[in-house]
Amino acid sequence: MSDFTNRDDVREMVKQRYGGAALAVLQGKGHASCCQSKGDCCGDSFDPISSDLYSKAEAGEIPEAALLASLGCGNPTALAELAPGEHVLDLGSGGGIDVLLSARRVGPEGFAYGLDMTDEMLALAERNRVEAGAENVRFLKGHIEEVPLPDASVDVVISNCVINLSADKVAVLREAFRVLRSGGRFAVSDVVIEGEIPDSVRKDMEAYVGCVAGALERVDYIGRLTNAGFVDVSIEPTRKYTFADLEGSCCSTPAVSALPVEERHRLDGRIMGAFIRGRKP
Repeated sequence: MSDFTNRDDVREMVKQRYGGAALAVLQGKGHASCCQSKGDCCGDSFDPISSDLYSKAEAGEIPEAALLASLGCGNPTALAELAPGEHVLDLGSGGGIDVLLSARRVGPEGFAYGLDMTDEMLALAERNRVEAGAENVRFLKGHIEEVPLPDASVDVVISNCVINLSADKVAVLREAFRVLRSGGRFAVSDVVIEGEIPDSVRKDMEAYVGCVAGALERVDYIGRLTNAGFVDVSIEPTRKYTFADLEGSCCSTPAVSALPVEERHRLDGRIMGAFIRGRKP
């Protein structure tokens, strides 16, 4: 599948959605929603895509606002096997939950960077950093297609359901490879598709920014990582979603809801949250 969507259009819609989600938390309105308004998609309801990804112990390690702002589809810090002293970069760090958890894993000798393009999310993340007392953390403003860090500057690149939102995934993977040191690890949670999904969903901007349309097909994802230079590439499903899950999540859009019943059943289990691994030689 090609990255057909205009990069600027995607960025603007992501900024609107995720900026609004951050504002909701900053203003004390409860859990972040990827929706523009209540009832728009997942509203204030339980979201089967982004809920219950972190243990109680992990939730107790970070400010509540960092957990409330989480809109991921996995828990990359639990699977990245971070070691003391390592330097970590989180692509699309949002409210900072995975950055703050990473900072605790790597300890005072290590460091954790968070990269985000949304001012509201960066403001929330910095507030959470101060509340957590994390000194080995820095949040950067920028795009995941153009990482503002030098070559070979980090040991691990993580991300949580953000790469699927990019309209230029080749650039994202190229940048991740560039900033990793030799032997560095790519350890990302993302939405992945097994096989193809209907064109009507692929072409729906709402679905793209929600999560479905921008997701790469599994074989395509592996191929792109390999082409970027990564070795030991693997994709491990962590959650397989049914159509009912999509209807109750931020992936729900008019294009998804309009699918015939047989198409809905065909999608069951083919859209998944997954852990994607790779290593820079």
